[in-house]
Amino acid sequence: MRAHVRAEFEAADVAGDDAFAVRFERFFTELRDPLVALYGDDPRFADAWRRLLRAIAETAAGRSRELRMLDHEREITPDWLQREHAVGYVTYVDRFAGTLAGVRERLPYLRELGVTYLHLMPLLAARPAPNDGGYAVVDYGAVDPALGSLDDLRALADDLRASGMALCVDLVLNHVAAEHPWARDPAFLRTFPDRDGPDAYERTLPDVFPDTAPGSFTWSDEHERWVWTTFNAYQWDLDYTNPDVFVAMAEAMLGLARVGVDVLRLDAAPFLWKRLGTNCQNQPEVHELLQAFRAAMRIAAPAVAFKAEAIVAPQDLVPYLGTGKHEGKECDLAYHNVLMVLLWSALASGRVGLMTSTLLAMPPVPPGAGWLTYVRCHDDIGWAITPEDAARVGEDAYLHRRFLADWYAGDFPGSFARGARFQPDPRTGEARTSGTCASLAGLESAPDDGARKLAIRRVLLLYAIAFAHGGLPLIYMGDELGLRNDTAYLEDPHKADDNRWMHRPAMDWTAAERRHDAATVEGQLWAGLRRLIEARRATRAIHVQGTVQPLWTGNDHVFGLGRAQAGERLLVLGNFTADPQPVGLGVLHDHGFQLDEAAGAVDGRPVEAHQDFVVLAPYQHLWLVG
Repeated sequence: MRAHVRAEFEAADVAGDDAFAVRFERFFTELRDPLVALYGDDPRFADAWRRLLRAIAETAAGRSRELRMLDHEREITPDWLQREHAVGYVTYVDRFAGTLAGVRERLPYLRELGVTYLHLMPLLAARPAPNDGGYAVVDYGAVDPALGSLDDLRALADDLRASGMALCVDLVLNHVAAEHPWARDPAFLRTFPDRDGPDAYERTLPDVFPDTAPGSFTWSDEHERWVWTTFNAYQWDLDYTNPDVFVAMAEAMLGLARVGVDVLRLDAAPFLWKRLGTNCQNQPEVHELLQAFRAAMRIAAPAVAFKAEAIVAPQDLVPYLGTGKHEGKECDLAYHNVLMVLLWSALASGRVGLMTSTLLAMPPVPPGAGWLTYVRCHDDIGWAITPEDAARVGEDAYLHRRFLADWYAGDFPGSFARGARFQPDPRTGEARTSGTCASLAGLESAPDDGARKLAIRRVLLLYAIAFAHGGLPLIYMGDELGLRNDTAYLEDPHKADDNRWMHRPAMDWTAAERRHDAATVEGQLWAGLRRLIEARRATRAIHVQGTVQPLWTGNDHVFGLGRAQAGERLLVLGNFTADPQPVGLGVLHDHGFQLDEAAGAVDGRPVEAHQDFVVLAPYQHLWLVG
C-alpha cells in the first residue's frame, strides 16, 4: 500500500477473523481507489465509506461455516467456473418448476443432464406486471412471494452445493421499480425539473425499446420532475454519482451472499454512469464502480463470482472482465454475445468467413476471467454486426443485418427459421429477433423427418461450437428437448406486446419423459448434448485459460476452432451447410492433427475420409484431440 493508503487502512477499525483480516488488507486498495476517484470530493462519502466497511465485515462474520470453507476453497481454486467440466443451465423458476421448492424437486433432472451451474432468471420481489420479466425490483432482500421465500432460496442453494452445482441469480444494478423505497428519495435518482436536460441527453441516446417505451425520461407527479428511465417508464435509473446509492447496492449484493448465492449476474451494467454527448453506456466510471463492487465481495465473500450482462461491441466488452485503469478485477465472466450472433449469422448464410475473421480480431480475455458461451437466452438477438467486421470479409453490415432479421423471421426465400421481429425500426428496416433455438433452427417449420433431422443437427452444431470455444457454456431451458415457440403469451395482456415471451415457454415435462427415446426429437437432442458434455469433461484443452484460435479451413462453409491447454490440443471442424463439405487433410496436418474415427464420436456420425480430404456431412462437427 502507498503510505497514505496504509494510514487509512489502519484507521479503518474493522474487525474479523484472521482470514478476513488478510483479505481486507489484500483488497483494501482495490476497494478504496475507485471509490475515492468517484466520490472523494463528495461530503457524503465519509459516512458512506464507514457504512460500507461495516456491511462488509458483518457479511463475512455472518456467513455459515460451510460458506466460509467455500470461501477458502475458491480462493485457492479461482478457476472453479472455468474448468472443462463446467456446464450451465438457464431457466425461469416459474417456467421450469413453479416455485423454488419445485426446482429443488427437479434437481435430479439437472444432475442427469450434467449441469454444474444453475442460473435462475429474476426471482427477487418485483412490482406487479408489467415488470419487464422481473427486472423491475421492489425489494432486493426478498424473493417474489409467488416463487417462495428467502429461506426457500437458501435451502435451494444448500441443495445445489450438495449436488455439485452453483447458483446464479440476477441483480439489477441500473434501475429499480418506481415503487421501490429508494425511488422515494430524489437523491437516489437522476431527475430534471424541465425538458432541457432530457432533450440534451436524448440527442445521443438510443432507445432500448423504441416501440413500447420510446425515450429515456418519464414525468413523475410524485417528484414533479422528469425521471431517467432507460428501459421502461416504471424502471427508474439510480444515480451512481451519489455514494449512498453505491453502498445501498453493495448491501443488496452482500445480502445475497449471506443467503448462499454463488454468482451474481449484474444486469444492465453498462448503463450505470451518464455523460452528456454520449450514448451513456460503457463510461469509464462504470468500470470503477464494478471494480469497487468486486473488491467488496472479495473481502466479504470471495466464493461469490460476478458475471457481466454487457451486450456491447467487442471493443467495449472485454474491459468488463477487468482491464480498467485501477488494478482491481471487475467480473469473472461475461456473455460472449459476439460469438452467439456469429453462430446464427453463419447458420443463415452458410458461410463462416465473417465468424472466423471477427473472432480472430477479438481482444484477448484477461487472465483469470472467461466467457459465458451460449446459443440462446431469455432475450432477443440483436444483430450486432459492425461495419468494421463486415468490411474485412467484403460484407455490407447493414445489408447483412437486414438479411438476418428477414431470415430468422422466416421471410427470406428458403429460410427454415420461424422467429419474429422484435422492436423493428421502420426507418431502416432493421430489427432484433425473437424465437426459441429449435424454432430458429427449423424444427417448427420441418415438414418431414428429413427436415427434422437437419434442424436437430443445426441445434447440435451451434452448441458444439459454444461448448468447445472455451468458457462456461449455457443451455437455455428447453433447448435440450427442442421446445418450440410458445404463443400462449398473447393471451396475457401484460405480455402480449412483448414477443420475447415466445421463447420463454413453460417446461414440457411430458416431452422430457421422451428424452431417452432415440426415435424422438427430444431423445436425439438430449443424447447429442450429453455427448457434448462428456466430450468437454474429457478435454483439458477446453479450460478457459487455454488458448483459442479460429482457423481458416480453406472452405468458406466449414468453421475451424483450435484450442490448447495443459499440453493437450483440440481442433473442432463444423459444417454450416446442409450439403457435404470437403476439407483438405493438409489443413489438419498443418496444425498437427491426424484424422481418425474418434473424431466423429461427439457428433455421432462416422468420419468420411478420403486420400487427401475429409468430407463433413450436413451440419456435422468433428472433434480431433492431439
